[in-house]
Amino acid sequence: MRVLFLAHSFPRNAGDAAGSFLLRLAQALESEGITVQVVAPAAPGLADADQFDGVGVERFRYAPRRFERLAYTGTMAQDVRDSWSARLTMLSFLGSEFVSAVRSGRRFQPDLVHAHWWFPGGLVGTWVASMAGVPLITTLHGSDVRLARTVVGARPVFRHVLRHSAAVTAVSNWLAGEAGAVLPNVKPLVAPMPVDTTLFTPGNTRSPDRMLFVGRLNAQKGVATLVEALPAIRAPWALDIVGDGPDRAALEERARALGVADRITWHGALPQSALPHLYQRAAVLVVPSIDEGLGLVAVEGQMCATPVIAANSGGLADIVRNGQTGVLVPPLDAPALARAVDQVLGNPEQARELGAAGRVHALATFAPESAARRYAMLYRTTLEHAKKP
Repeated sequence: MRVLFLAHSFPRNAGDAAGSFLLRLAQALESEGITVQVVAPAAPGLADADQFDGVGVERFRYAPRRFERLAYTGTMAQDVRDSWSARLTMLSFLGSEFVSAVRSGRRFQPDLVHAHWWFPGGLVGTWVASMAGVPLITTLHGSDVRLARTVVGARPVFRHVLRHSAAVTAVSNWLAGEAGAVLPNVKPLVAPMPVDTTLFTPGNTRSPDRMLFVGRLNAQKGVATLVEALPAIRAPWALDIVGDGPDRAALEERARALGVADRITWHGALPQSALPHLYQRAAVLVVPSIDEGLGLVAVEGQMCATPVIAANSGGLADIVRNGQTGVLVPPLDAPALARAVDQVLGNPEQARELGAAGRVHALATFAPESAARRYAMLYRTTLEHAKKP
């Protein structure tokens, strides 16, 4: 079987976190007898066509190099919403992705098209799949559903994509519910993305006084709540913050005002290869994100047997079962977060049990082999239905 992936985020080099779960899924599908070809945006220094870790990738240019700033930023939806120039660039993006996907499809001859994120990939997928006469599967990842809910004019396009999809999947139960709230007749199949089980493994030693946050520094990731919680935590635990984003300067200033700046180490954005050591060293991973589509950072932490404290919001509730595979706290509640940190770090035995149980759950649910089996079954079922008169 041959499947054409359409995505606006896909690894650009070894260790790149952007869309890395798609690479893992494509690789794992090989064991199911499925070959994947990927169409993704260009980036500086990349070939137009390449084999990336055994997966074929075609990269499309969508603007003069200095204007190619939509992909790989994590802010595509916000940029298009706020800027007319970004909207014009998006029109070029859609056209270029379509042309590249048609060209790739003619050579590759896919049995079906799998679009990741309903926009832009899902919209382009409706055109490509229709031209090729093959089914379209669309996967919702989180940011795209927020787009459907918040951007004027997006809902009719969302409806168009989902109605022209033979199957729709969502990476968490919460996200499936959110999609159903936008379009009540839509019931996506819940099928999460995989995490690298070879990279993220338990370590030998932990620092008993170090907390860890990994994520983009913006309001949605909730790091401000974690900074606000620091003064209320009884013991002077240290905090490693990995990531960058528009709120970094404000967060650093707030930490100074609260008198906790000396307890925080700002690492900036790091490649995935640098993360396992930090997960393995941390006594606890804190994931205070709001409305996270899934929250693969929490899964990575669990794979490393790190206890996870997360906001009871979005897809994180699929990952963390409160008191069993981690601890859930009310979102945006700094005092509750501080109490949870004190509880977990003050009880090393409980912390070890949460970490061990979290790893078992993560392996069973988010291993590449598990994800590949789910999607392979969906592909085969979809093709069988498409063949029926």
